[in-house]
Amino acid sequence: MVDLTAEIVLFDGFDELDAIGPYEVLQNGAQAGASLETRLVTLEQSGLVTASHGLRVEPDGTIGRPDLLLVPGGGWTTEDGGVRAVVEDGRLPRAVGERYTAGVTVASVCTGAMVLAEAGLLEGRPVTTHQVAIDDLEAHAETVVGARVVDDGDVLTAGGVTAGIDLALWLLEREFGARIATAVETEMEHERRGEVVG
Repeated sequence: MVDLTAEIVLFDGFDELDAIGPYEVLQNGAQAGASLETRLVTLEQSGLVTASHGLRVEPDGTIGRPDLLLVPGGGWTTEDGGVRAVVEDGRLPRAVGERYTAGVTVASVCTGAMVLAEAGLLEGRPVTTHQVAIDDLEAHAETVVGARVVDDGDVLTAGGVTAGIDLALWLLEREFGARIATAVETEMEHERRGEVVG
C-alpha cells in the first residue's frame, strides 16, 4: 500500500519534458524511499500517445482517482493537437474538474494550466504558466505570477517545460520531506531555480 498515488495525463501533442521530467523525478523519489506510485494515463484507452516532438508513449491505463493528477502542456500555440485541442474538446477539462471536486490535488506544467483554467479551478488563485500563455491565463486567474512553481494547496502550477522538474521536486519535499527531494535533486544533478510561491 502506497501513501500517495500520482497520475500524469497524456494526450496527443503533449510536451515530452512537461510529463516525462516530473515522471522521472517522482519515480526517483519512490526509489529514494517515498511511498509513492506514479502512472502515465490517458482520458480514454489508448495504445500509444504521440507527443509534440514525435515521442510515442504507451500509457499505463486510463485516468482514475489518484491523490495527485498532473496535466502537462504543449501545443497551446499550434492548431493541431496539444493543449488547445483538449481545451476545445472539453472532455479532459471536465474530467480534471470532476477529480478535483472529488478531492484530488491537481497540478499543471507549462500551458497545462489552460486545462485547469477551462475546468474552472484557477479563479481567485495565484498561478503561473509558460510565457506564451500568460495573457490567455490572465483572463481566468486572479493573479498570474512570474514564478517557476506556485503552490496554492490543492492546485499547483508550474512555468514552462523544465519547471515541471522543479514542481515534482517540490511535491516530493512537500509530501515526503526535504531528505527525499534533496536525494533526487542530487541524483539527477538538477538545481532548482527560484522560490516556490504560495
